[in-house]
Order: sequence, then structure tokens, then C-alpha cells
Amino acid sequence: MNFFDKLNGAIARNQSLLFVGLDPNPEMMPTHYGSPDDSESIINSLWEWLQFIITETSDLVCAYKPTLGFYEALGAQGLELLHQTLAAIPAHIPIILDAKHGDLNTSTILAQTVFAQWQVDAITLSPYAGQDHVAPFLVYPGKAVFILCCTSNPAAVALQEFPTSESPLYLQVVKESKTWGTPEQLGLEVGTTVPDVLARIRAVAPERFILARSIWAEGGDLTQTLAAGLNANGDGLLIPVPLDMLINKHIGEEIASLREEVNQARTQVIREGYTCDLWMPDVCLLNQHPQFDLILQLYDIGCIMFGNFVQASGATFPYYIDLRKIISNPQIFHQILSAYADILKHLSFDRIAGIPYGSLPTATGLSLRLNRPMIFPRKEVKAHGTRRLIEGNFHPGETVVVVDDILISGKSAMEGAQKLKSAGLNIHDIVVFMDHEQGVKDKLRENGYQAHAVLTISEITETLYQAGRIDEEQFRALQDRP
Repeated sequence: MNFFDKLNGAIARNQSLLFVGLDPNPEMMPTHYGSPDDSESIINSLWEWLQFIITETSDLVCAYKPTLGFYEALGAQGLELLHQTLAAIPAHIPIILDAKHGDLNTSTILAQTVFAQWQVDAITLSPYAGQDHVAPFLVYPGKAVFILCCTSNPAAVALQEFPTSESPLYLQVVKESKTWGTPEQLGLEVGTTVPDVLARIRAVAPERFILARSIWAEGGDLTQTLAAGLNANGDGLLIPVPLDMLINKHIGEEIASLREEVNQARTQVIREGYTCDLWMPDVCLLNQHPQFDLILQLYDIGCIMFGNFVQASGATFPYYIDLRKIISNPQIFHQILSAYADILKHLSFDRIAGIPYGSLPTATGLSLRLNRPMIFPRKEVKAHGTRRLIEGNFHPGETVVVVDDILISGKSAMEGAQKLKSAGLNIHDIVVFMDHEQGVKDKLRENGYQAHAVLTISEITETLYQAGRIDEEQFRALQDRP
């Protein structure tokens, strides 16, 4: 399970957008745990306090955020305390290690330590060294990073709002960091007391999770903060529990009350802001691609992104296609199903098979639209229950068309097809939305499959270039892709 799936699961389970900082700060520790000047017992006292916080909040929050610097400041005993604290956090609640790491030379070894040894789920990073610094953290499947793009420190304004407040550096950080990793890999950390800053960042990054900080300034308005930071679906924003709540004996009661307050304000924001979006093209070309509108829509809602995206293999691609967002946009989902259906209506098959997990919604939609039964090969076979390799009803000897989302290497489609064939089914055709090209169709043909694609990456980039969505430099870089 990747970090953001785990996070969304915790949000749903605990009905909470709140996260708690687990910081062993002797100056903040309640006095009934002991004196911060007692060096001999301070670690034990801090541990008792942190344990109490976890026990009181584990059913009220969606994430924990230990700050690495506080543990490091306590020396070797502090790191032992960190390990104890991490082990005490329930396994279903994600851990975001607040490191603000910014050193390029130590990024690889820290990524290995944090993700492979400590098994935390996400880490905060400084953006100043660029993607080279972030890349070592992105090669760990299922893990995530939060890029610090803005802080509330008054002295930081001179840098963060350079060169002008209309075009500030912090927004450039947001735009650039979006090209470093996918929404499943990379979120943003935003420290601000000004809702307008959150709103500007949300406008630039509608698809990213935002880890908010410093929002509880005197006179702050929770509803305004939520309205500025929540995404179009009413989520995507993590709210910190105020530090002063963590020193009280009745932490659970206070945080439960805060959770209710946040949820009520969130409901109000969602109700007042609910709309049904309608996309309209803003350009018109004489010789338009048949899927011109669809390509532009996918780009405009962030399903097609350009930059340098690190893959799980460690390879870097100059673009990323994420079709999972389409299920939340009926207008586009309908068009994509129509595009698939135009190909499928010319093929002969008895059943439709979707490849887990990305293409299952599409396969389901096509099954309903074409009135053809659906099955799917499991990505992994469960050790309990029926232990079936293929889900759904079928008969050996039937012909199945495989539906997948993107052809990059063809590996997932062929692995799925092989599982279906092992159950006695016949596979001739594989239909995808986008073909990476580079000879993948030929590779499938050599293995006995005929591949069909709604679009190729060349058609997508050519259309976006003609429409002015990408510039010539981006277009040339994509033409020279590996």
C-alpha cells in the first residue's frame, strides 16, 4: 500500500484531517512528567509523554509527524527514543518524518535509513538542491515526500516572495516540484498564517496533498483556511493539532472537539463550494486531432504532466500519465470510455479483462457500456478464501480482450494475459489508452498479441504543442525521450 492510500484510509477510518507532531521537546513537556533540567530522567519522562499522546490520539488523527531534529538534539538516547516512538505508532496510521533534509550528498543514505530501516512512510525535504536531491527518496515504492515550499517565519518573506509578491519564489517551488514526482509520490508542506497563500498554492497544485503548518495564529479563521486549502473533492489538506493541546491532561477530549470543529467547517466549505465542473476548449485549430478536446482536458486537470518523473525502476521519463483521476470527472471518463469502445467494437471477444489496478474502473465502464461480462486476473493470489487467480465467471476456450491503461514496456499487460491463458482463455487483442511507442507494439506482436491504442505519446505531445499547452523546449525534449 502506498503512503497516500494509507493516509486516505486513516482519514476515512478516524474521520479526521488532523495530524500530531511527536516532538520530544523538553521545554514543552508538561511539568507533571518531571523537570526538563533533570538530565538523568529526561528521556524516560519524554517517552512517557509521547506514549500518552499516541494512546490518546490514535483514533482521532490521520498521521503522526515526529521531528527528527528534536530526537537528534538528545544524542544517541534521542535516536533510541525515536525508534521506540515509531514502534509505538499503530501500523495503520502513516508516519511523516519531519526532517526538512536538504543535503544532496547524504540524500541516498538517508533515504535508505528512513524508508528501508526505520520504515517510515514519508519525509519532508527542502527543495533548494532540486530534483537531484529528491530523486533518491522517490525510488522507494509506496513511500512519499513532502516538499517545503513556504514557511510562516517573517524573516523568510524576503526570499519566499522574491522577486515580487505577484510572482513569488514559493509558487515557483510548487510548479517545479510538481515535475519531480507524481501525486502518489510527492506532496507539499506549507507553513502560513495567511489563507490566500494556501489558495494560491492550491490553484497551482490542485492534485497535491498539502501538509499545513502554522495555521493557528491568533485571529486565524479555520473555515477560510479550509476553503483555501481543500481540493475540489473537499480533501487533500492535513491540519496540525495545536502544540498547546499536547501539554494538557485531557488531550483526547480536546482533540476530539477540534476534529468535530474541523469536520463541521469542512462540510460547510464543501456544501457552499459544490459545483459540477464543465470544461470548454480555449483554442481551435483547423486540422485538429480526433481526440483534440480529450487530450487538452487530460492535460488541464493534471492527468498528463511534463517534467522529469522518476519511475520505480529508477529510470526518468520526461512525462507522466495518471488516468486514475478520470473516475472523479464523469465528463472525461465518458469520453475515454467512448474512445476505447470505438476500438473494441471492431474486435471479436466474449469477455473483457481489466489489468489491476489502474484499468479496473475503465474495464468496468466498458463492460456496462458494451454489455459484455468482465473478469480480471489478480495481481496477487490471496492466501485465504478461494485463492482464485482469475476473478469473475468464465469458461475455458472463450476469447478475452485485455484492457490496460498505458503501454510502457508491455510487461503488466503480458503478465495479465499470461494468467488468463493459464486458465484456458484465448487472448488475441490488448487495448490501451496510451502507447509509449518505442517498439512496444512490436514486442507484443512477437509474443502473439495485437496491440491497439487510443493515443500515442507522439500524438499527445504534438497536440499540446500546437495548442500552446507546452513550449518548444518541452516539445523537443519529449521528441528526444528514451
